[in-house]
Amino acid sequence: MKVLVAGGAGYIGSHCVRQLLAAGHESVVLDNFAYGHRAAVPADAKLHDASLADAAALDCIFKSGRIDLVMHFAAFCYVGESVTAPLKYYLNNVTGTYTLLDAMLRHGVKKFVFSSTCATYGVPASLPIVEGMPQAPINPYGQTKLDVENALKALAHAQSISFAAFRYFNAAGAAEDGSIGEDHDPETHLIPLAIGAAQGIRPALQIFGTDYPTPDKTCLRDYVHVDDLSRAHIAVFDKLAKPGAALFYNLGTGAPTSVLEVIQAVEMVTQLKVPVKYAPRREGDPPALYANAAKAQRELGWKPKFRSIEPIVESAWRWHSRKPRGYEDR
Repeated sequence: MKVLVAGGAGYIGSHCVRQLLAAGHESVVLDNFAYGHRAAVPADAKLHDASLADAAALDCIFKSGRIDLVMHFAAFCYVGESVTAPLKYYLNNVTGTYTLLDAMLRHGVKKFVFSSTCATYGVPASLPIVEGMPQAPINPYGQTKLDVENALKALAHAQSISFAAFRYFNAAGAAEDGSIGEDHDPETHLIPLAIGAAQGIRPALQIFGTDYPTPDKTCLRDYVHVDDLSRAHIAVFDKLAKPGAALFYNLGTGAPTSVLEVIQAVEMVTQLKVPVKYAPRREGDPPALYANAAKAQRELGWKPKFRSIEPIVESAWRWHSRKPRGYEDR
């Protein structure tokens, strides 16, 4: 199929573009490079430098050649920033997505794959998290994703589109060959922060809270490899042939890893010491978050290739050791 990938120069989007090409699909990338990187886009993917809000640019893309399906990774995703600058998040994540959906409908494109988040669940009442649990986001970022999910359900009910929404847990790792990887500014993800601290190019790693009701007193999270996420997005294609399909899937390993366990894995893989600094808990950080991904495994045949934290860190290290300062295109 010919797939339009919104946000295809970003971290998850760029890995998905490579997986699409490897699976024999044609990929068209839309990105305005607010956070993405040109060097992350393969040469054989057609690239359009434009934003979600640019309806005229979207019309040109859809008119330039048949698009069979749209994948959407172009959301802003910094939780803390969403609290201090909520309008920025609503304009891009909600209004921008609606502009994209409107363009799709105008041009008769009815298949949509949405990058959602476990943040729509808020603080869960029990673990592991399953798809049918109540959704009560505790920050604007999670709320914007839930707002889009609700709009998608309404569109599917009207049989305007068929969609799949993937609720990620903690995306991590890099391409196995080390050719592309994670490069955010600012960086907020634990593994690159720990690796950068070990390399001496970032400050000491802050550990927020050592008094949680967990085995080693630090937070537990579910780390899922970025290529495993990408493979799930492609595995759902056949399910979208049914008009009005409305599909929701958690994507995680179901095996939570603590902050201290991540640090130990980084030290083992890199053979470097991670300097740490202890800090109080951050407001809104639940003690543990991890997925039940049985639905994706059952319905899509999806199984994560990377099932533990060590191989995920190994893939990240191949990227960060080769490109310690990322793409260097800022």
